[in-house]
Amino acid sequence: MGVEEKDESMNVIEHLGELRKRIIITGISFVILLIVSFIYVGDIYKWFVKDLNVELTVLSPTEILWVYFMLAGVIAIAGTIPVAAWQIWMFVKPGLTNKEQRVTLSYIPALFLLFIGGISFGYFVILPIVLNFLIELSEGHFQTMFTTEKYFQFVLRLTLPFGILFELPVVIMFLTSLGIIDPYKLTKIRKYAYFVLVIISVVISPPDFLSDVLIIIPLLLLYECSIFLSKFVYRRRLKKLKKETYSDYLSGE
Repeated sequence: MGVEEKDESMNVIEHLGELRKRIIITGISFVILLIVSFIYVGDIYKWFVKDLNVELTVLSPTEILWVYFMLAGVIAIAGTIPVAAWQIWMFVKPGLTNKEQRVTLSYIPALFLLFIGGISFGYFVILPIVLNFLIELSEGHFQTMFTTEKYFQFVLRLTLPFGILFELPVVIMFLTSLGIIDPYKLTKIRKYAYFVLVIISVVISPPDFLSDVLIIIPLLLLYECSIFLSKFVYRRRLKKLKKETYSDYLSGE
């Protein structure tokens, strides 16, 4: 009994050591990307404001530094996502079967691409609509002047959530492929999921009705897309299970 407890303690220590290693690698990757991004943050800032019709102002020197760190941080996070996903996969890999390893590995590139796609959708589609609408509201009534800090906070609130929420289809497909959920459960809880997504949209969006609507609609479409993809993965999984069962039956004979 003492030997078993000792082996279990060693296994726990080994797992914690492996987890620490993966976290350190991910953290170092983020810091390196943050430094590189900060070196070129001036060019990045110019690219973001090149088509902006409103001149940005700053109220203090520290505001400039905050904006630079914010831009560099977002880019570093985007670049760290595939590294973090790979490190998570390496950590859980020993406990997965060969089939589960192939399944999980295939989703890593999709996580990065969908994050970038979500941010791009928010920046190039949603942001111009909301920003132009709000600017038009002020014409003839107010003098429009945006501070750099407030403007980029507004940009982040309209773009970063899309990068995170666009991961939903991949997460749903992954959980379906492992048999944790299925499209029928997702359909059954649709109204509750809609309610949660509406609450999330209201919380993350700027405080105006147009922003709420423009964020709610894509999120609901994402959920429906997730159900469709879940059905595709679920059917393919059932076919594989049937083939494996039939093969086992023949080998048993």
